[in-house]
Amino acid sequence: MSETHGRRGYLDWMRGVAVLIMIEAHVIDAWTRAADRSGPGFRRAIILGGFAAPLFLFLAGMAVVLAAESKRRQTGSVAIAAKAVRRRGLEIFGLAFLFRLQAYLLSPGATLAGLLKVDILNVMGPSIVAVALIWEFARTRGTRIVSLALVATGIGMVTPIVREAAWLSPLPDQLEWYFRPVAGRTTFTLFPWSGLLVAGALVGVLLDAARQRRQQHWLMSAFGLAGAVLAVVSYELSFRPSIYAKSGFWTSSPTYFFLRIGMMTLAIPIAWLRSERHVWLKRIPRWSPPRHPSAAAALGTPVEEFGRSSLFVYWIHVEMVYGILSYPLHRQLSLQGALLAWAVFSVLIFALVCLKNRMVGPRERPVASCFPQPIAQT
Repeated sequence: MSETHGRRGYLDWMRGVAVLIMIEAHVIDAWTRAADRSGPGFRRAIILGGFAAPLFLFLAGMAVVLAAESKRRQTGSVAIAAKAVRRRGLEIFGLAFLFRLQAYLLSPGATLAGLLKVDILNVMGPSIVAVALIWEFARTRGTRIVSLALVATGIGMVTPIVREAAWLSPLPDQLEWYFRPVAGRTTFTLFPWSGLLVAGALVGVLLDAARQRRQQHWLMSAFGLAGAVLAVVSYELSFRPSIYAKSGFWTSSPTYFFLRIGMMTLAIPIAWLRSERHVWLKRIPRWSPPRHPSAAAALGTPVEEFGRSSLFVYWIHVEMVYGILSYPLHRQLSLQGALLAWAVFSVLIFALVCLKNRMVGPRERPVASCFPQPIAQT
């Protein structure tokens, strides 16, 4: 199993893929000219970009449970572990408002109302707190699996109902934004997005239980089968009449909710197999050994480095893409030009990740470790 200092490298790699998709989504959205925004290529790029946020939430759910279980083993206390995870959730929720404040100060034309806009961190923080509570009070592994499965399923199934609920109207606007989308004020809502994090937490419980290599092999096979079945069944059901009075496939439909969960679950064994370095992967240049032996385990591929620095990348790249720094590029590039810009911009962001690692990271992870070098032939 590819792990570094207790980390599961394949999960870092999946998160890194999500980072690259996130950058693609924002660059294509911000820099593609109007004439190219109606073609099939643009639509496909946007559909691909739409998988970044679900994958982030799904992986965050896994990380929540894996961190909680690790803390529990270290301290011997479920309460202490759950408290640490809840604190992390509250920190992320606070960072959501700090991020909006940064956008207000740096973006021309930003309004005070934008400070309360609901974005992915606004949903991720409370969802982490909720998962920590479920994990704490469901004391056995079986109870946690059932509880998380029921909550995730329930969130997906009630989303169309919540979106149309009359009882939301009397709520203050800023609170209503967390439950149903309002143009310009809501990018994400608790329903259904929090359900993706809860589903990831369920996967995290199963991952933590598989501590032996044989168990990991069986679990990855089960993930592959379950993910494929869930995705195919959800896709087929999407063509049948909806049981809801009003439901949009791309926004509130439970079939799309479970389709994404199935595809992300299927991606786990694919990433895991990649980490096992099969024969065809041996042709990829290996990382040069670091100067400090203790750093060897901390070394990762560029995609894994992106995954480990996902919050940092999210924090800096949004303003760079949509803000005043790139203003001359806004809606000015062809789709092909925007795709090329995505590649160049990703390299720039990776260089900033390496610089960040050099400045604030552990000394045993020098900036040189960010770049692949061929192994010297002997």
